[in-house]
This record gives sequence, structure tokens and C-alpha cells, in this order.
Amino acid sequence: MAVFVLLFDAGSDQEGIHSLELNGRTVVLLFEERDDADRYAGLLEAQDFPVPTVEPLDREEMELFCSEAGYEARLVTKGFLPETAEDRLLIAPPERNMDVAKWQEENQLQETNQAQGLDRQGEQDSELEAFRRKLEGLL
Repeated sequence: MAVFVLLFDAGSDQEGIHSLELNGRTVVLLFEERDDADRYAGLLEAQDFPVPTVEPLDREEMELFCSEAGYEARLVTKGFLPETAEDRLLIAPPERNMDVAKWQEENQLQETNQAQGLDRQGEQDSELEAFRRKLEGLL
């Protein structure tokens, strides 16, 4: 079964999926109906948020992706009516949104840190290799 998700910079290296932070959990919305996803995207745009692309994806694949990434997948069914303040966020975005520029900066910082970690690992490996050669030389 296909669900509809909101993607930012779809198809690029900076691609991201729309999510919410609810009580310390990252929640990805899976819309059963395209119209609901389009409406939510329009509400984000009205808040001067970058316009997301509504993309149909397989529900099982999305639930697996969310599970592996430590996210919670939340299905927004056709005709969904909120019962709590948290439920309301499933049909209308919060008034305050994370700054996308900040999110992209954090993403770039994380990539840089990962690359530096690999460089450090390479340095550690070469130091370990040099130490190993010295030990072998003693034998």
C-alpha cells in the first residue's frame, strides 16, 4: 500500500523527510491520502517553510526505514480527527518549525565530523601499524 510523505530537496544530496519532534521522539507522517499530504505541505508553505514535495512510497518500506533510523512512523488516515493536542500536529504543523538552514548546517557539520573521524581513524591505524612494525623489529 502506498502512503504519501513530504520530502525536501527530493532527489538531491540534501534530501530530507519532514518529521516532527513529539515528546523526545522523531515522528514521520505517512499520509493515507494525497490530498491530506498536499494540504499539510500547503500549511508548511504558508508558514514560510520551504515547499516539500509530496511523494508516494510503499508503507512497509517507510515503516522499515523509520524503524531502522529510530523514528516513529505515524499513519494519518483518511478523515483523521485529532483527539489531543499532539494529534492536532498530525493534521497541521506546529507554529514554530526548525530552521531548515540550521538543519542543513547540522547535516553538513555531521558529515564533516564523520569525514574527520575517518581521517583520525586512518591516522590511528597508521600509528598502530608503525608501532606493530617496531614490535616486530624487536623480535
